[in-house]
Amino acid sequence: MFENLTDRLERSFKILKGEGKITEINVAETVKDIRKALIEADVNYKVAKSFTDDIKRKALGMNVLTAVKPGQLMVKLVHDELAALMGGKAEDIDLSGNPSVILIAGLQGSGKTTFSAKLANYLKSKKGKHPMLVAGDVYRPAAIEQLKVLGEQINVPVFTIPDSKDPVSIAKDAIKEAKKNGQDVVIIDTAGRLAIDEEMMKEVESIKKAVSPNEILFVVDSMTGQDAVNTAKEFNDRLDFNGVVLTKLDGDTRGGAALSIRAVVDKPIKFVSTGEKMETLDVFHPDRMADRILGMGDIVSLVEKAQEQYDEEQARKLHKKIVKNQFNFNDFLDQIAQIKKMGNLKDLAGMIPGVGKALKNVDIDDDAFKSIEAIIKSMTPEERENPSLMNGSRRKRIAEGSGTSIVEVNRLLKQFEDMRKLMKMVSGGGAKKFGRMMNQMPRR
Repeated sequence: MFENLTDRLERSFKILKGEGKITEINVAETVKDIRKALIEADVNYKVAKSFTDDIKRKALGMNVLTAVKPGQLMVKLVHDELAALMGGKAEDIDLSGNPSVILIAGLQGSGKTTFSAKLANYLKSKKGKHPMLVAGDVYRPAAIEQLKVLGEQINVPVFTIPDSKDPVSIAKDAIKEAKKNGQDVVIIDTAGRLAIDEEMMKEVESIKKAVSPNEILFVVDSMTGQDAVNTAKEFNDRLDFNGVVLTKLDGDTRGGAALSIRAVVDKPIKFVSTGEKMETLDVFHPDRMADRILGMGDIVSLVEKAQEQYDEEQARKLHKKIVKNQFNFNDFLDQIAQIKKMGNLKDLAGMIPGVGKALKNVDIDDDAFKSIEAIIKSMTPEERENPSLMNGSRRKRIAEGSGTSIVEVNRLLKQFEDMRKLMKMVSGGGAKKFGRMMNQMPRR
């Protein structure tokens, strides 16, 4: 995401590279280029102008320390202004009430139904809630079936009233059912249209009036750019929603919606969604997003994602196995599964400072582990437990069973053995030995 904007901003900062001090001329030139970069990223023109005017005013009003280069100062200014533009701080949703009611609104195709299920999964797994999903889109049969399928995936009940065409009654009955069954959050998926129309707006307003939701979340497809911002404004004028959800953010290399929407509707972006997996929903952190836009990565989010998959007891057992050199292919499969749960691989790599830029033109398939998994799953239980059993005939059988080649099988076995040695060395205090050995080596 944001690749185009990141590249353009980087070029803008180069204008100040090598400059000894901030001047009105070089600041004006840099700011002009930043404004062009924002407009190319489909940021609202008025927002882009106000943003760059603020940067120019602050840059010219600063006394630059001799230790801080003008280019570094501009990066810091742009970072802080980007974070402020997107809201400054993360804002969570209101979960007061029993049950708390969350109304999901947006146009058809924006990803409302998928987001509703992702939100239910998020509240269940990370907030310890017991959510209920409500199929309030009575016009599109596929929406009801989709919600049922997603509900089954995450083991969350889905409330429907077969053949009912009254979404207000469905919503009210769902809340009664939730109270009866002990569900503490009710998430109502509403109908959308291909464009805003009076009928749709009146219907959502009627549901709002009937159930008095704690939160109304407006779901918008970030790939629609400025159209997303305009749609958000119209919905907000009618519904006065509490927050915005940006979906399909991984498909948008420009990012104009994320940068414009807060300034235009004065409502926070609360969540961002990438991909179809139920785990790919994140609370929106403006400061971290500013880091990523400027190519600084997002280590905090990466660590948080890793911690979500971290099991302390399992980690202790794994450490013991590594020290005893007993780490095997079953353990390796478990580690792969945990990495895959963290989300899109390229998106994860982009959270590491400097890596996002290096991988800009590299296509990292989410199925990158597919051949590795196929090879491991073609092994017998004994071979997975004891990789030293591998001989020529076993390797040939595994290659044929996994649809790979003997070369690929040999490569994986070699990489696995090298990794196992390294893990044992680091876990067993070998890192210090390695360091001492390096220090004793002759230098030129």
